Amino acid sequence: MAALDRAAIAALDSRGMFEDVLGLPSQLEDALWRVQSAGLEPYDTRGGLVVAGMGGSAIGAMLARAALGDTASRPILAAGGYGLPPWTTPDTTVLCSSYSGDTEETLACYESAGALGAHRIVVTSGGQLAELARADGVGVIPVPGGFQPRAALAYLFVSALEVAALCGAGPRLTTEIDVAGSHLAALAREWGPDGEGENLAKQLAHSLQGTVPVIIGAGVTAAVAYRWKTQINENAKAPAFWGELPELDHNEIAGWQGAPAVAPMSAIFLDDCDTHPRLKARIELTRAAIEPAARATHVVTTRGETAVERVCSLVLLGDLVSCYLAILAGVDPTPVDALTELKRALAERE
Repeated sequence: MAALDRAAIAALDSRGMFEDVLGLPSQLEDALWRVQSAGLEPYDTRGGLVVAGMGGSAIGAMLARAALGDTASRPILAAGGYGLPPWTTPDTTVLCSSYSGDTEETLACYESAGALGAHRIVVTSGGQLAELARADGVGVIPVPGGFQPRAALAYLFVSALEVAALCGAGPRLTTEIDVAGSHLAALAREWGPDGEGENLAKQLAHSLQGTVPVIIGAGVTAAVAYRWKTQINENAKAPAFWGELPELDHNEIAGWQGAPAVAPMSAIFLDDCDTHPRLKARIELTRAAIEPAARATHVVTTRGETAVERVCSLVLLGDLVSCYLAILAGVDPTPVDALTELKRALAERE
């Protein structure tokens, strides 16, 4: 097996993506402080919470919704694109999440929310969104610059959780966020480049190398499966897909029959201690059904006590797997030239 040590990483990771990923535990603590320092006052919006964002700025909301689970008392939705859901009213809180502050879709949603008279909050590192919010007297949660948007996940995740609590859509999870930091620090040591032997993250990367991975979630892990997929896309510059049980068993499972004729495929099922028993049965049976057509299959389970710990444990693992896959592929995990070029081409059409 190819080495996945500090020397191999240093040769390719020119902009420190590994260190950003391993910094997730401390970023959670800093994110909590930044939300609290924004001085936002609690209020009550009966229409729930819409988080408007794209890419790495949207996944934080999806993971926050997963972590809240059944404790959410009002609708919480991550909305992508240029418009808000048609049911958005002045009683809805709209959190506009854009790491750069210049995401055109999120800027459009910010203006739409203002036109509707919805309660707006912004989380960003700057850009046009910060300028507009401050001019309009809209609360701004500041996040530090210097990250790739996908590496600023902790700030966007915690912001969504805290705003959900502020607007009455869910309980405060401050204690859970604090505790998660120390738990994740231990996992970062275990799965990081200096972890003993071929740790789990390295094993999974070697197993997925040369395949098209399909990441399959269920219940609380569905949003995490999407995060794995997008991290493999951006960090490893490789195709990857995701699915969710039980829906996958009503369609996609049939497609695995033709997988060997198309490409070497692999599957990772993300499980959780609180997964519904029937979903656990589906993970076992679905894995058995597709295994003959797959290069490799794995079941990975969350680690931790609280929902925040468990969700973040698999986020950390997936982020590391994607970065290790980048090293195995001989690519720098940070640049995303395809995204940059597309944004440039769009700008020329304005």
